[in-house]
Amino acid sequence: MSFHVTEQAPARLNRSELAVPGSQPQLFPKAAASDADVIFLDLEDAVAPDDKPQARKNIIKALNELDWGKKTMSVRINGLDTHYMYRDVVDVVEQAGERLDLIMIPKVGTAADVYAVDMMVTQIEAAIGRKGRIGFEHIIETALGMQNIHEIAAASKRNESLHFGVADYAASTRARTTIIGGANPDYAVLTDPLEDGSRQVHWGDMWHYALARMVVAARANGLRPVDGPFGDFSDPDGYRAAARRAAVLGCEGKWAIHPSQVALANEVMSPSEAEVTRAQRIIAAMEQAAAEGKGAVSLDGRLIDYASIRQAEVLVSKAKAIAGA
Repeated sequence: MSFHVTEQAPARLNRSELAVPGSQPQLFPKAAASDADVIFLDLEDAVAPDDKPQARKNIIKALNELDWGKKTMSVRINGLDTHYMYRDVVDVVEQAGERLDLIMIPKVGTAADVYAVDMMVTQIEAAIGRKGRIGFEHIIETALGMQNIHEIAAASKRNESLHFGVADYAASTRARTTIIGGANPDYAVLTDPLEDGSRQVHWGDMWHYALARMVVAARANGLRPVDGPFGDFSDPDGYRAAARRAAVLGCEGKWAIHPSQVALANEVMSPSEAEVTRAQRIIAAMEQAAAEGKGAVSLDGRLIDYASIRQAEVLVSKAKAIAGA
């Protein structure tokens, strides 16, 4: 291990993150009763410009009056390039009370963007005597943000998670697609011709590089990497497939833009009973090996060592957190 020790963000379950428009307060009670780990009340893309002031009031009222249970509560503010942002930060932080856990910052492009919001939040917290420190979630959804992702990830002690905003990222990079997440038939390779002259088509994941880069930046800085939206909420199989790819790369959770996607995210982003059982066996086997003065041991015909036990401990720890939720 490096001599540099990475400080980990506060531990929170983040398997599912449900988006709820601030302009539709009738949806708030249903969201509060859902099984989502995190809820972000949206002031940005899901809210029309004329509705933003009222949406802000709706969110403040809901955070003060609704019972959100043990859920982590976040508010997505408007972008730093808009005149809505400063009022979002000032009003929400001053008036929403201690129930606000996180601020989600969209379209983060540079570390200076993070610094600007950090300065505002720090001053407001000090002025009102807030007890808890508000954390930051950053959506990486532009080419500029992806270019500067490592600096963004390290820009503030408030940082807790990075999110991949696939739709705006596609627009920013001028990708030839209009879908929100998921596969694209044009992103494919052909096999060499078979004996009969036919060729098979293998679809690829056009978002692999961006998502993998985000995971590295997040984990290197102790943050949670979270995959963003999957637009077709009538396609649960497609959602599961996208969530599985994200989970394999190291993502901790995925957005739900519709309540039906919450259960899917929780399912995919939770370790299975079989995985937890195997992880527990690995830990037990390594403890026995250590007692015998060994650094590695065979289990079920495979070599396991101290790297294996670190992987196993992550799974067991997550299972315990889910059980205690």
